[in-house]
Amino acid sequence: MKIYISADIEGITDVTHWDETDLQKGDSYAAREQMTAEVAAACDGAIQAGATEIWVKDSHDSARNMMPCRLPQEARLIRGWSGHPFLTLQELDKTFSAVALIGYHSRAGSGTSPLAHSYTGKVTSIKLNGQDVSEFLIDAYTCAYVGVPLIFLSGDKGICEEAEGFNPQIFTVAVKQGIGNSTVNIHPDLAVAQISAGMAQAVKGFAEQRLAPLPAHFSIDVHYRTAYNAYHDGFYPGAQQTGPITVRFETDDYFELLRFLMFTVQA
Repeated sequence: MKIYISADIEGITDVTHWDETDLQKGDSYAAREQMTAEVAAACDGAIQAGATEIWVKDSHDSARNMMPCRLPQEARLIRGWSGHPFLTLQELDKTFSAVALIGYHSRAGSGTSPLAHSYTGKVTSIKLNGQDVSEFLIDAYTCAYVGVPLIFLSGDKGICEEAEGFNPQIFTVAVKQGIGNSTVNIHPDLAVAQISAGMAQAVKGFAEQRLAPLPAHFSIDVHYRTAYNAYHDGFYPGAQQTGPITVRFETDDYFELLRFLMFTVQA
């Protein structure tokens, strides 16, 4: 059984300030250690449930955050960014049995985390077919596009509630709650224990997991912080600047949507 894990840092327990997410700052060391511990716990839970191969994508910032030697030997770690439109799910294909997301965070504008954002600080919000977009939502649709079930998510309470609303079959572990510019966190050891147990339960039951249906058409509206970014990205093929700080892109092909995000929002 082959499992894919994508890991971010803003949804790791105790991570509260942007300095703790920056590899170049000393405040990040404890956050990176806990990120590694929570990912290792997810790996251990998957192995307990029968996984024999695990691929882990470091999906935060430069993608060089985790301590590889602290992951189990069954894990292959993807560091850095290849430039593929799958971004946080690089190398995901039909050979995988299931996907898990660790350390994920609330979307931009949600008000449920002091670290809430959607991809970069370049945008204030993104809407897909009228729905507010989180990195979780894009990953969930990518899983559906590939045909691999998304079975587990850990992170802040806001993103866990979004995942449960999107698909109640996704097993979630909320390790913290955002209140204004603060967070209320569970103990790091408890987060590790709950992620391990939850992942084991999710992997054991993934055969019953239903894939989220992909919409037949995708219309995405990106709201930027600056008029320059909207003007610039409005020149992407097929995109249209619809306002001083907004750009719209429409397609029936989800991969083309991912390509648009990679060359505009992520660039």
